[in-house]
Amino acid sequence: MDDRAADAPSLPDDWPAHPDLSLALNRMGSFDWDLDTGLLHMDRPALDVFDLAPDEYDDRPASLAPRVPTDEAQRLDGLVSHALKSGRVNYGAYFRVQRRDGTLRWTHTQGFVRRDGTGRPRRIIGIVRDATQELADSTARHELDEERRRRTGLVEGTTAALAHARTVKDVIAVLKNSQGLAHLGATSLVMGLLESGRIHLVADGPEDAYVPGTRYTRVDEQYPMSEVVRTLTPRFIESAEDFAASYPALWSGISRLGITSAAYMPLIAQARPIGALGLLYSDKAGFTADERNLLMALGTSIAQSLQRAMLYEQEHDLAEGLQQAMLPRRIPAVPGAQVAVRYRSARLGRDIGGDWYDLIPLPGGRVGAVIGDVQGHDTHAAAVMGQLRIVLRAYAAEGHSPATVMARASVFLHELDTDRFATCTYAEADLTTGVVQVVRAGHVDPVVRDVDGGCRRVVAEGGLPLGLSAEFGRLEYPVATVELDPGQTMILFTDGLVELPGSDLDEGMQRLTALVANGPQDLQELADRLCDAVDGHGGQDDVAVLLLRRRAAHAPQSGGRLRQHVAQNDPEALSSARHMIRAAVRAWGAKDRADEIELAADELITNALLHTDGGAVVTVRVLTGAERRLRVDVEDRSSALPRRREAGEDGVSGRGLMLVDRLADAWGVESRGSGKCVWCDFLIPARRAPAC
Repeated sequence: MDDRAADAPSLPDDWPAHPDLSLALNRMGSFDWDLDTGLLHMDRPALDVFDLAPDEYDDRPASLAPRVPTDEAQRLDGLVSHALKSGRVNYGAYFRVQRRDGTLRWTHTQGFVRRDGTGRPRRIIGIVRDATQELADSTARHELDEERRRRTGLVEGTTAALAHARTVKDVIAVLKNSQGLAHLGATSLVMGLLESGRIHLVADGPEDAYVPGTRYTRVDEQYPMSEVVRTLTPRFIESAEDFAASYPALWSGISRLGITSAAYMPLIAQARPIGALGLLYSDKAGFTADERNLLMALGTSIAQSLQRAMLYEQEHDLAEGLQQAMLPRRIPAVPGAQVAVRYRSARLGRDIGGDWYDLIPLPGGRVGAVIGDVQGHDTHAAAVMGQLRIVLRAYAAEGHSPATVMARASVFLHELDTDRFATCTYAEADLTTGVVQVVRAGHVDPVVRDVDGGCRRVVAEGGLPLGLSAEFGRLEYPVATVELDPGQTMILFTDGLVELPGSDLDEGMQRLTALVANGPQDLQELADRLCDAVDGHGGQDDVAVLLLRRRAAHAPQSGGRLRQHVAQNDPEALSSARHMIRAAVRAWGAKDRADEIELAADELITNALLHTDGGAVVTVRVLTGAERRLRVDVEDRSSALPRRREAGEDGVSGRGLMLVDRLADAWGVESRGSGKCVWCDFLIPARRAPAC
């Protein structure tokens, strides 16, 4: 017994079985398969059947793989498994073996299952023999019928595979990768599609089979594909002589391939030709009636799949073109910031989604960054996305606060007479101060990458998705304030970046933050890395990404400007406004007067919230001129003008405007339509010119 058998955990005492001399004399080989160890002993005649030398086989079934085609191996495995599970004591099967020279020959095996006292299968002993001549005899005619059924099953299997093909390339891949050519005995495949009266060759093989000048051919030329398209009738070429006489121009280019016959079928869908399919053979002469029917059935199935694929590609190209037209054609340069954007299409069926990004330059060194996703994956989603992008840009450019921009966009979508809603994040960044006001409408939170590579999630309370908030009358959108230091990067993205198969949103966010933290410093490379990671994890949704990095403190010539809405009974908004004012004061060179400015602004905001309805809008801006001033505006909806008065008896009421008068260098009140604006100015130092 060799060393491999000695190392096995358990083997029968009489393993391997010794075949009778009569088996060898009849060119039959034997095998003994120990199911506990998996070792499969085969004697020399059995190895001869598989065209294997003894040193090419190591008593393991995997060593037979080079000789048994994949589909035959799967069929045998299923047969043996069924015999073992069903309690049968024997099985038999015909299968094909691929010899060393590449030819196929029929083989027969018979196995006997040995079981222990409990009925558990422990061992299979059997024979294997060359059945080529047997199948050629009339006594094996039923096996030929089985082969005919197998060929019919090939058409059915190919048809099933073609049902999942979505593009013309998918159809070609199915034909080339489904081993259909090998089953049919063909050595080469060609396919052409009818385009504007010409046949465009879209598939040919092998690589050396292409004939120059045949990539595009006219329907009236003397080529077999042209003929079957003209006549709508298959053309079976049964010999090399027939090929040479019928199509001399083509034969001169392929005669070197050793072609002995060919079959060309028109591809007809809805009673009109869409192309032609050709199968070329190198060891076949003539076609039986069954083979002709089989090939014509295959041609019908391929034609239907091709028509479906071409329709898909037309619709997909239309939808993709519509979506690309809706996205910004270019991202404007923003002083003080570096920006990178990416869009990755999932390309699943017609799955053109409503994902979008946008960058909106605003006055006073500000910029608006938008990321969003309209519900659905079709041309309607893309069209809604384009309209939403336009109105968001318009509302932001009109100077509305981020919360107002989002609320108005929600009302617009609700009135658009569509059943779609959209998630969105709008971030308005002041590049002079680094203050970023983030408003979220049902969208995933953004993340911020620090200069040292650390990455954190920006948690914003957010409101309902656009459209839904208007439908349910919940148009309040809380504003979260984030300070973006020079070198830090804010990353906005759609959920396709973090919602991956087999994982939840939290896992996706953790994977994203790790990827960003370990990603390249270059913003464009980082954007590419994020999209590549989605492909690597098998992401199935569209992805839009916008990366905004603050380069350095930047002061536009006209000075900075920040605005925020503060709702009544919203302490978070009041705290956010104070945070915004502190950041602006520091960034605009008024640090020495920070306490005065913040206190005066707080008094004006509190006064508006106490004595008016509808909250207040706070604006902080720099006025340039003979003197550099920082102005705080507080707007409300009341037309009643405030007045300065002495404190009441309790010593508290009435101190607001007196305090503003003492702290500010100037203050005043202006009527604004149905409301008013109370403002106060503070002289601040002139900004130093940068060193050369």
